[in-house]
Amino acid sequence: MSDTLGMEIVELGENFLTMKMPVDHRTIQPYGILNGGASMALAETVASYAGNILVRSEDKYCVGLEINGNHTKSVREGFVYGTATPIHIGKRTHVWNIDIKDEEGDLVCKSRMTLAVFPNPK
Repeated sequence: MSDTLGMEIVELGENFLTMKMPVDHRTIQPYGILNGGASMALAETVASYAGNILVRSEDKYCVGLEINGNHTKSVREGFVYGTATPIHIGKRTHVWNIDIKDEEGDLVCKSRMTLAVFPNPK
């Protein structure tokens, strides 16, 4: 889905991962604004990437268990940026905060995602 919606990793830091996504014909709703489902797809993608990067050295993998989001501002063009930061990193679950902001840095969507952590099958 990340390729289909034009998502790209833009920054990986000590305690965060940021991805960007265009607001264009692939991600808008009929009224010309960013589709809430596209925002949630960005939130799930950035949190899943972050979780999997974190557990890769432990020979584990993460998948989404639960996600929620509050859409706070509409966007008609440009890019939105989703940044995932950990709230809880456990052996079996992770909880991630995801803030999606527009190019001016205004909050567009506030999301939280729980990931389930599994051993990587050999």
